[in-house]
Amino acid sequence: MALLEFTNKGIYCPPADVYIDPWRPVSKALITHGHADHSRWGHQHYLCTEAAAPVIRYRLGNINLSTVQFGEATTINGVKFSFHPAGHIVGSAQIRVEHKGEVWVASGDYKVAPDGLSEPFEPVRCHTFITESTFGLPVYRWKPQDTVFEEINDWWRQNRDQGKVSVLAAYALGKAQRLLHGIDAEIGPIFTHGAIEKTTQVMRKQGIRLPETRRITQQYKSKDFEGSLVLATPSATGSNWMRRFKSASVGIASGWMALRGTRRRRAADRGFVLSDHADWNELNDAIKATGAERVAVTHGYTNLFARWLREECGLDAWEAATEYEGESLDKDDAEDMENEKDA
Repeated sequence: MALLEFTNKGIYCPPADVYIDPWRPVSKALITHGHADHSRWGHQHYLCTEAAAPVIRYRLGNINLSTVQFGEATTINGVKFSFHPAGHIVGSAQIRVEHKGEVWVASGDYKVAPDGLSEPFEPVRCHTFITESTFGLPVYRWKPQDTVFEEINDWWRQNRDQGKVSVLAAYALGKAQRLLHGIDAEIGPIFTHGAIEKTTQVMRKQGIRLPETRRITQQYKSKDFEGSLVLATPSATGSNWMRRFKSASVGIASGWMALRGTRRRRAADRGFVLSDHADWNELNDAIKATGAERVAVTHGYTNLFARWLREECGLDAWEAATEYEGESLDKDDAEDMENEKDA
C-alpha cells in the first residue's frame, strides 16, 4: 500500500485516513492553498497554514478549520505531516507526509522564483514527489519578474499619456495581489473589479501591505477612469462590464502569453508572461532538489512531462489523474463569479 493514493475523492493517506486537496466531500482535508480547485466546500474538517486561512474562510464560509505554522509537525494516527512554502500564492504550502521512514511530498501548485509577496518556495527532501505540470514543456521559460513589471509599467504609462484606461486581467486571488505589489503605483490611480477588491481586503486585514485601490461601482463615470489601471477578472474583460470604459487597452498577465496566438485569440492588446506556476526550468530544478526517485505528475502536460522524467532524467515517473485545473484563461474561480449589481 502506497503512503498516498490517488482516489476518486482526492489524494488519500490510508494510515492517517486523511485527504490532501480532495475534490469530493471527506471527513478530514489537508489543504495546500485557497484556489477553488484545491480548496472546496463540504469537508467536515479542514487543516491549512495560518497564512492561507483568511482567504479560505472568506471563500468557504463557516467551516471547521484548524491551522498550523509553516514547518510545524502534526501527527495523525502515527503519520507525521508538515506544511512547507510552495511560493504559489500567500499561504500556499507543500505537504510533507512521513510514515515508517517513507516520505512523500504533495506540492499542490508551486512557483520557485520568489515574487516578494508569497512565502518563498522551500525544497523538501522526499522519496516520492507529487508535482503539477501546468507549464511542463520547454517553451515555457519565464523572464525575470522585474522585467515583466517594467513592461507593464511602460504599457500603463503609454496608455495614460493617450488618455486610455489600462485594463489588466488577473485572477482575484494571488495574481491580482502580486500585480498590485509589483507595479509602480505612482503612475496613476488603480481601480479593481469587485471580486478582486474583496479578496484584496481580506489579505490587507492579515497584514499584507498593498497600494491603495478603488472598487469600481456605479458612482464612477467614464472620465474618472482615464489614465488609470484597472485590475479585472478574466471573465469581466469579455463582458458588458467593459462598457463603462470609453477608451481602453486590454492586457492579460498569464503564463499562457508565452504561446504565440494566445493573446490574439483572447482579443487582448498586450500579453504579459507572468505566472504563479513553475516554468519548465523551475519544475525540473524543484524535482531535482527533492532528491525523489519517484514522481507522480498531475494537472498539465502530464503525459509529456512524465515521459521526460522517465526517459531523460531516469526517474520512476507516472501520470496521476486529479481534478485540479492549474492556470486557466477560460474560467474564473467559482467563488469569484459574484454578481456585481453595484458595478
